[in-house]
Amino acid sequence: MAKHLAATQLWRCAVTGSYLQPFPNNNAPGNTKVLKMSAGHEFMKNSNRLKGSQIFTLKIKTMRRTELQDVTEQIRATVNESNCQNGLCCLYVPHTTAGVLMNEGYDPAVAREIEAAFDRLVPKVAYSKHEEGNSDSHIKTALTSSSQTLWIDNGKLLLGRWQVIFFAEFDGPRNRELRVKIVSDA
Repeated sequence: MAKHLAATQLWRCAVTGSYLQPFPNNNAPGNTKVLKMSAGHEFMKNSNRLKGSQIFTLKIKTMRRTELQDVTEQIRATVNESNCQNGLCCLYVPHTTAGVLMNEGYDPAVAREIEAAFDRLVPKVAYSKHEEGNSDSHIKTALTSSSQTLWIDNGKLLLGRWQVIFFAEFDGPRNRELRVKIVSDA
């Protein structure tokens, strides 16, 4: 649960300890709060609760063309902010050249090797007929997924011992979104 600190207008995430700061965003729908995380990620919360569901949007900034960025802590903070005890955490990437996946996150070398494997399996097309020249990025996304669903049990994400959640960028660097829908069982 995020704790509101009225004097400083910051929100502090009880899970990660990250500070979130509300800021205006003209692109945010009417009942949406936009928060900035101390790690540089933005976080939008739609305050309309629809029959036990809440929608959040994480803003992700990628740095490389092919990049697996660990977003597990941001997702945990989002689940914590939702106050959902039991239910589902649905992740969705609204881009055709980026996705979301789960894999080992204990050793960062694994993510770098997965990135390299994607680049070897689907190299950049030198003379692509696609106007943007990024067909390889679309193919890599098709090999991953644009969505994942995780269980929430007793307020915690259920992940395997070594599993983390990766935002998979295949056409970076870019500013991206990762949408999170929390659906409560109750």
